[in-house]
Amino acid sequence: MRNKLDLLDVKILEGLGKYGPRNITKVAKKLNIPRGTLFSRIKTLSSFFYLRLVTNVYYTNLGLKEGVVFAKATQGDEELLYNCMKINKFYTYLNRCYGPFEGCLGIYAIPKDRTTNFEQFIREIKKLGVAYKIEIFWSTCFYTVNRTSNWFDSLSETWIFPWDKWVEEIQAEGTKLPCTLVDPKDFPMKADETDLFIIKELEKDATISLTAIAHKLGTTLQNVSYHYNFHVIKNGLFENFQIFIFPFDRTICDTFFFTFKFDSAEKMAKFVLSLLDKPFVYTVGKVLGENTIIAQAYLPRPEFRNFIDNLSKLIRTGFLQNYDYVIQDLRLGKWSRKTIPYEFFKNGSWLYDHDMHMKSVRDLVKQTPPET
Repeated sequence: MRNKLDLLDVKILEGLGKYGPRNITKVAKKLNIPRGTLFSRIKTLSSFFYLRLVTNVYYTNLGLKEGVVFAKATQGDEELLYNCMKINKFYTYLNRCYGPFEGCLGIYAIPKDRTTNFEQFIREIKKLGVAYKIEIFWSTCFYTVNRTSNWFDSLSETWIFPWDKWVEEIQAEGTKLPCTLVDPKDFPMKADETDLFIIKELEKDATISLTAIAHKLGTTLQNVSYHYNFHVIKNGLFENFQIFIFPFDRTICDTFFFTFKFDSAEKMAKFVLSLLDKPFVYTVGKVLGENTIIAQAYLPRPEFRNFIDNLSKLIRTGFLQNYDYVIQDLRLGKWSRKTIPYEFFKNGSWLYDHDMHMKSVRDLVKQTPPET
């Protein structure tokens, strides 16, 4: 059983991120390896390192606003809190979490004209006593950070963590954020039902053929090809392909969600840009209207402590204001991921049933007996 990536593995991950998982032939050519070897390596990486090739949606161009929720559970109600947050089917990711508190992390994509309703739903969970504190951060879409060979030592074929060098690098970074992390001026709807069906399938598997999508949708390949090229691609309906993998030994690692707050946009941008080629970062989002970012990280436990030490150094020098984090509970049944809520889009608009959400969460809490 393999528990360590080698140099070719890392080069393959880098190539998939650069050229896309739908361009396997090009990736093989750029790496100068046979296509069959590439497929074999991808299969091995999927088996031993949980490699998943998926598509990240650009919700902004679908009339959806991303909301990140950190909910601190009332003791004894941790599982009930998770189930309450799951009632709203516009979630894209839910996770039990622990660390500074026991609770839940939720990421939702809410129709832009229903954000007030969503905030009422979240507040209702707290009002019902299931959580004692809940924070909602409205965010840009999340920028995907794919693996590169940066911080991978080719001679020893091991990952290195030069934290001191990273702190110095932050100061030298620029200040121009990727467009994904810039506050949008609007949340336009640029898709139809066919586009959303295509995106939904690409979220599950970025390598699925357009022929297979056409078969599932019950339409022609020509129709799907047209929508993919002239709607999905041209209108920027997905952010990027994510080459998701656990790059380090899972038995000694944890996955985190961090918030980092800065006193200026310039400091925030420098920090963000320093993360975009690092092996311990998965995604980065920016809180709308604030100099705050949210990032998902994956770190070996000893390196987590070193990371925290260097964050403290940044705070002492006045670069970083503060940070918070939670640890994701990745046990079976403690997390859930959903594709875009395709089933709630009809006749050109999103169907968001606020009354149903409120009734369902009240009924669930009422019907759940206390632990004895």
